[in-house]
Amino acid sequence: MKVKLTKGELKRQRDALKQYQRYLPTLQLKKQQLQLEILHQHNLLEEKKRLLAAKKKTAVNWAGLITEQKNSIAGFVAVEQVNSSAKNVAGVDIPVFENTAFKPADYDLFTAPLWLDAAIEALRQIVSLQEEIKVIEEGADVLKHELRITTQRVNLFEKVKIPEAEEAIRLIKIYIGDQMANAVGRSKIAKAKIEENVQEGVLV
Repeated sequence: MKVKLTKGELKRQRDALKQYQRYLPTLQLKKQQLQLEILHQHNLLEEKKRLLAAKKKTAVNWAGLITEQKNSIAGFVAVEQVNSSAKNVAGVDIPVFENTAFKPADYDLFTAPLWLDAAIEALRQIVSLQEEIKVIEEGADVLKHELRITTQRVNLFEKVKIPEAEEAIRLIKIYIGDQMANAVGRSKIAKAKIEENVQEGVLV
């Protein structure tokens, strides 16, 4: 690291150091908030996956009955739209699942067995959970990406920028101190020579 050993550079380095030290706590707080939200999203994801597994287990019989109908399961659970909102975490927007809208199930209400409505609802809950899991995973990916960037910035400030500025300030202060000491030394020598010359003039 090459540093100009001047008073102007000393001021520049001090200003830079203040800026780094002021900005670092903000980055550290953002990093902490992101880590907490990632943990929250992870726990939420595990909870939804457990719920999905339980619903799949209970829906096996429904699926078997529906396959006996003329209509396919796909027609009963066709997704029309997945609705989500946005949540801001430490300056980053992540999607939040709201609901899943399904296309109307095409079957004859008069000829269909009584259990079909309940079966379709059970299967739609499964599909909706799968869509919710996708949204949670998408949000977690956004948070993890932002955490990587924030962590890199924290490390840059902590391990590079702040130590570099501190070292530059130390070197400049040493240099300026040496220059001042040399100047004082030269001044003393010059003063001594002047006094010597004066005394010699007096003596002559």
